[in-house]
Amino acid sequence: MSLRSRLTLGIAGLLTLAIAGAFFAAYVVVRNELHEELDSALRGRAASFVRFGRTTPRPPFGGVPRGTAPPLGGAAGYTQFVRADGTTVLPSGEHVRLPTTGAQAVATGARGPFFSTATVAGTHLRIYTTRLAGNNALQIARPLTEIDHSLRRIRELFGAIWLAVVLAAAAIGLFVSRAVLKPVRRLTEDAERIAATGDLRERTDQSRSDELGRLAVAFNTMLDALARSVSAQRQLVADASHELRTPLATARTNLEVIELHGEMDAAERSRILAEAIDELREMTQLIEELVDLARGDVHVLETQPVRLDLVAEEAVAAAARRHDRRFEVELEETVVEGSPAALGRAISNLLDNAAKWSPSGTAIDVTVADGAVAVRDRGPGIAEEDVPHLFDRFYRAADARTLPGSGLGLAIVRQIAEAHGGTVSVEPADGGGSVFTLRLPPVPAPAPAAAPEPVRA
Repeated sequence: MSLRSRLTLGIAGLLTLAIAGAFFAAYVVVRNELHEELDSALRGRAASFVRFGRTTPRPPFGGVPRGTAPPLGGAAGYTQFVRADGTTVLPSGEHVRLPTTGAQAVATGARGPFFSTATVAGTHLRIYTTRLAGNNALQIARPLTEIDHSLRRIRELFGAIWLAVVLAAAAIGLFVSRAVLKPVRRLTEDAERIAATGDLRERTDQSRSDELGRLAVAFNTMLDALARSVSAQRQLVADASHELRTPLATARTNLEVIELHGEMDAAERSRILAEAIDELREMTQLIEELVDLARGDVHVLETQPVRLDLVAEEAVAAAARRHDRRFEVELEETVVEGSPAALGRAISNLLDNAAKWSPSGTAIDVTVADGAVAVRDRGPGIAEEDVPHLFDRFYRAADARTLPGSGLGLAIVRQIAEAHGGTVSVEPADGGGSVFTLRLPPVPAPAPAAAPEPVRA
């Protein structure tokens, strides 16, 4: 069942129940009012008999004048007298007896006056039983034919009105559901059209200020994020293809030269093979960095408390072996929540970048404190126009295009920093060069265990 159908049925059902409840309450009120009027008339008729009994030595059991005892169904009511022993006396000329249940108790005074309803000789009656003088009871009955007829007409009228209200409620529910779900239908059509065409530049109407407007805004925001993701993915593929093509073409050319020139000097052959191996090594590193970037987008890091100063110390030792550079290290104990392997990779990339730009014979400063790792080189510095794009994938400044590298190292650093809830930034250093700072949220270091007291002999 569709949402429109459920909404229509819900609105129609609520209106139907409301109208049915109102009709039922009105019917009960009218029925009670009609019965109350009839009961008042029976009390008044009985009161006249009570006054007559007070002025007469004994009730007229022997014969009631025809004028005071109308036939069953008359407007004046039908009377019957009940003695304390349970015998009944009817007016002269009458032979239909009323039910006497409870009447003997009224005659003896054991029970007070009461009303009852019964069907006698095919006539629906309302009977009032009260006590007379001399341990006798009087029963007066009036037909409910007129009241039953009126109530039946009211029920038929209410039924017709209720049926009309049900149809009107269904029409109203259908109209309201269409009006309410129109923006949802438009949003659904927009989503289906965008899914069919694949054009992420299209947007849906978000001019409404209600919840559906918020849904449209969220849908457009999702499209913006999806469009950026697809664009970044396409750009990554294009840049990766471009970066992989160059070393692959160079290595292939070198190998073809060796193949075509069978007679070649050994030194020249070694040089060409060395260049081909370097190109293949660079391509291998590029592929590894691409894999790291791709895994970083979906890979969930398993974090744990990590001594950032110890991770930096290991990364510095490895970088010193790779680059044969001098590192000035200043480490303070710092504990962060993170992945040791990922943090080590980020710090290694910063060290490799500093080693690439620092002139030979200069030192590289590494400082760890308060959840931050700062790496300072003494290179030529970074141009202002390159700073906003320095951590983008495959971005390489004009001065870096002649140097080895793929332009992915700093992008990996930013990705690892963001995965740990941190940041990475670059600033010019005093005296020349640049300072790259990796900042992570620090956590309190565990309290050192108390040293045991020395045992004395």
